[in-house]
Amino acid sequence: MRRLLAATFLLALSGPAFAGAVDPGFRSSTFPANDDGATGAIALGFNANYFGTTYSDTYVSNNGYLTFNSGQGTYTPGGLGSGYSGQPIIAAFFADVDTRASGSGLTSYGTGTYNGRAAFGATWPAVGYFSTRADKLNTFQIILTDRSDTGAGNFDIYLNYDQIQWETGSASGGSNGFGGTSAAVGYNAGLAGNPAGTFFEFAGSRVPGSFLDGGPNSLVAGTNDGVTGQYLFTVRNGRVIDPGNPGDPTGVPEPASIALLGIGLAGLLARRRR
Repeated sequence: MRRLLAATFLLALSGPAFAGAVDPGFRSSTFPANDDGATGAIALGFNANYFGTTYSDTYVSNNGYLTFNSGQGTYTPGGLGSGYSGQPIIAAFFADVDTRASGSGLTSYGTGTYNGRAAFGATWPAVGYFSTRADKLNTFQIILTDRSDTGAGNFDIYLNYDQIQWETGSASGGSNGFGGTSAAVGYNAGLAGNPAGTFFEFAGSRVPGSFLDGGPNSLVAGTNDGVTGQYLFTVRNGRVIDPGNPGDPTGVPEPASIALLGIGLAGLLARRRR
């Protein structure tokens, strides 16, 4: 991992500091303060074969995830498992992020290099939660790196975490950032019927208290590649594979720290009124 002490020092002067797995780069563009917003199409800088479809751009949701067909503002996670009915998604922390409070950081994104590879990254730096709360803040990141050196369309997914202090917005049943329908982490190909091996949800998703710092499934404390607070998934020939279990024919990772949950909840998501 790149550990840029000088950059971290400068960021401490101008914005949230990055002291853990979250990389201080990928901040060339900043999403204005918002709730439930999503960007337009953003170029990855390389081609990514995600479950048989090759994408050259992605959409950043303020609510902690990337999508590939269109922008999305859904804020309450209905599960990323077999019951999911949405579009292709990679979620670092699918929850009701709200960056409108004066104490919240702003979602940022951009291209660069990571581990010596061309990369696209989206960062949620010290962000608050709905409704306009910044008494607790989360810092997390998604980085996609070009691995066309191993085959056309191949890429890696890094989910990085520095701090998780809240898990739920008030419109998702939360109180002061806790409880209700809490955050989900994982991915889904968005294919009809959710064939085996096309989705994965971290253990602790939608279980209040699980992902928080100090929780039983703390994202900051865990890892599957030896870097604390980081989870790596390699995507080869369109299939997602975990480095701890590269021979798994389904492409579904197995480490106990992020074991697959059983049958997922239905992916129907309620809309709150503004």
